[in-house]
Amino acid sequence: MKQKPKRKKSVIVRLIVLGVSVYMVATLVGLGNELASAKAELEAYERQRDSLQLTVSEYKALLESDSHAAIIEKAARERLGYVYSDEEIYIDISGN
Repeated sequence: MKQKPKRKKSVIVRLIVLGVSVYMVATLVGLGNELASAKAELEAYERQRDSLQLTVSEYKALLESDSHAAIIEKAARERLGYVYSDEEIYIDISGN
């Protein structure tokens, strides 16, 4: 019986398949990293949104109340830094 000679095409096809496979894996890893960073960014935006919603709800509550003294007191505390004489103020310097 005659043996069939090895085909050189099969080696070329295998190299092409290997190259495409490596490219696909590298692309998937890159997309996974991009997805992780996008999720982290989304979480940061959601925390910021929650903080702003809390601020808005506080302002709505102040506006709906009939007490203008509370609005004036809040403005004096936040904008001008006023405090009562018997209060202790703690300043967070951690930057968080």
